[in-house]
Amino acid sequence: MSRPAPYRNQREVCSMPTAKEFTLTMDDRPGTLGKICRALSERNVNIIAAQSFPVAGKSTTRFVFDDPTKARSVLDNERATYTETDVAKVSLAHRPGELARVAQKLGEASININYFYCGADPNTNAPLIIFGVAEIGKATPLLEQAAAAAGRG
Repeated sequence: MSRPAPYRNQREVCSMPTAKEFTLTMDDRPGTLGKICRALSERNVNIIAAQSFPVAGKSTTRFVFDDPTKARSVLDNERATYTETDVAKVSLAHRPGELARVAQKLGEASININYFYCGADPNTNAPLIIFGVAEIGKATPLLEQAAAAAGRG
């Protein structure tokens, strides 16, 4: 089975252990997500990772983009309601036990994982895990070590 070709127009280096996350609050109705995604696409903004879930009649959607500056401009033009926060990220090998290894490493350091979701590393198409943690400064060196020890390939 062949793997898709890597995304060659990278604007954010995925080896960096942090990323800017945009959390949008939108109406939970048909077409809302499509409209935002179309606007991002038209400006050549790539979605690296995403998670969406309903909350009290609204849709909460988290995004990590390849170009946060351009994404911010698009979201502002669309009059989207959003917040920004820093999240930790790590690109892992696609094999059993990788998430367990990294989650345990964070737990052993007493770093609570508030949430996580997945995407794809635009450079390699490897699984990209996004972690929402309170102690991002403490988590990032551990994730750098975990990525180095992953033996991707």
